[in-house]
Amino acid sequence: MTVVAIDGPSGAGKGTIARRVATELGYHFLDSGAVYRAAALGCVEAGIDLADEKASAAAVKAMDIRFLPQDADSGLVDTSRVLLGTHDITARLRSEVAADSASRLAVLPSVREVLLPIQREFLKPPGLVADGRDMGTVVFPTARIKIFMTASAGIRAKRRLEQLKDHGIDAKLESLVQEIAERDNRDANRKHAPMKEAEDAIHIDTTSLDIEASVALVIDHVRQTLSGNKKCPDGEITSC
Repeated sequence: MTVVAIDGPSGAGKGTIARRVATELGYHFLDSGAVYRAAALGCVEAGIDLADEKASAAAVKAMDIRFLPQDADSGLVDTSRVLLGTHDITARLRSEVAADSASRLAVLPSVREVLLPIQREFLKPPGLVADGRDMGTVVFPTARIKIFMTASAGIRAKRRLEQLKDHGIDAKLESLVQEIAERDNRDANRKHAPMKEAEDAIHIDTTSLDIEASVALVIDHVRQTLSGNKKCPDGEITSC
């Protein structure tokens, strides 16, 4: 089965792009951030100290986290709707509290061990598009197609601000710049499964690309690779 692993920092556009690519290819979709955010919210609501690795891992292991597709008739698994027990927590996953808590939880090796098989369960025929920080290095290291997607810090903060506004959440650009920098530092420097570019990944900079152009770039690369005619497509690709 084909896995398209798309990694990179928050605000690079990879979540939206990955979902669009999955839809166009007819593949299942994994937003690994939703998995960690759901687990983090569950811990926060239970009053678990996220610095307590043993308690956090035990709490996550006991959680009933379920993922429902946007289109129940498609048969495709994705992370469009997330249930924690009987509660739909989808809207709350977009908050900065969920994002920051997930980043803190993600540094804990025992928690990552608990969530690893949950993420791998998303791999089903005909294929999967997986979005995260370590999809191509840890979760699906043998993925045939690996992409590391990034953008300038300023652009990423502005995109995050617009995303929060779309969900009715107030935020300030200056605060987002600082929070993104702190999250990047935690994600890139954690000892277990840090965010990094896989050696066999292509690097795509979306700073000057809109969603449509980015999706087209990825789809072109995927189709060329699957056809056996792999080459670097034109666009903001700095390595291939």
